[in-house]
Amino acid sequence: MKHIVKILTLLVAISAFWIGLLQTSIIPCSYTWLLPLYLIVSLGCYGLLMVGVGLMQFPTCPHEAVLLQQDVVEAKEYLKQRGVDVGMD
Repeated sequence: MKHIVKILTLLVAISAFWIGLLQTSIIPCSYTWLLPLYLIVSLGCYGLLMVGVGLMQFPTCPHEAVLLQQDVVEAKEYLKQRGVDVGMD
């Protein structure tokens, strides 16, 4: 829910900024159609940045990795007992 509020707040702020620019005629009218495209590109870049930050801060779980390796060893032993070739160790 927090992300939705942040995105909506960002959209409202950018829309207000865009309308303000249109009202004050700072940007020529011939370039005003580019502003929504800039908004879409900016939101895409923001999304990619957030994915990258999330991947960099992804927590590692060494205890879970050990448990997973133990499960793999147990599964290989079980399959070897059943006569299934599980490949090299």
